[in-house]
Amino acid sequence: MLPTITAFESSPDRGKGQARDMRVRWALEEVGRPYGVRLVSFAAMKDPAHLALHPFGQIPTYEDGDLALFESGAIVLHIAERHDGLLPKDANARSRAIAWMFAALNTLEPPIVEFGMAMLFERDKSWYEERLPILKDRVRIRLGELSRCLGGTEWLDGAFSAGDLMMVTVLRRLNASRLLEEYPDLSAYVARGEARPAFQRAFDAQLAVFTAASTGQ
Repeated sequence: MLPTITAFESSPDRGKGQARDMRVRWALEEVGRPYGVRLVSFAAMKDPAHLALHPFGQIPTYEDGDLALFESGAIVLHIAERHDGLLPKDANARSRAIAWMFAALNTLEPPIVEFGMAMLFERDKSWYEERLPILKDRVRIRLGELSRCLGGTEWLDGAFSAGDLMMVTVLRRLNASRLLEEYPDLSAYVARGEARPAFQRAFDAQLAVFTAASTGQ
């Protein structure tokens, strides 16, 4: 039986690969694990059947046999722990890769998401012009720190890992802004992630959902 993930029936990002099922798709592609996808509408995400899988009514979820998981980070970690290719064999390096996963989700993503949400939903607010520079500076602080950690290397800690996978997907949320362009090393880092064949397969699969929906197929 193949594991099954859930994804948006109608992609809110118009196929740009930002929805969080992208992280799970990429992880499964990296480890060579086939999977099925169940598309859900925004209404269905609030139905009891979906809430039983994801108590906050979001995507993605992951089902494999009698295991059901929610939260993209937890799902990617589960995949990485059970398949070769996303976590180092060395115990200390493995722990550092997991630490980078947490850093992507807990340290980098919150200010990036707050900045992105302001750009999307607060442009008509009286405080927008005053608040936006503050949000940008919060993101710049984290990007500067991450740039120093990367230090000109290809990946965060030796070989590509689940830590890089999560970090690249988080940084891609800045694609609609030009903030990442201020850090050429981070832009190149994201480009390296996007160039991986597994990323391309995952991106194409997610884009196909949007393309089919937009053409009524």
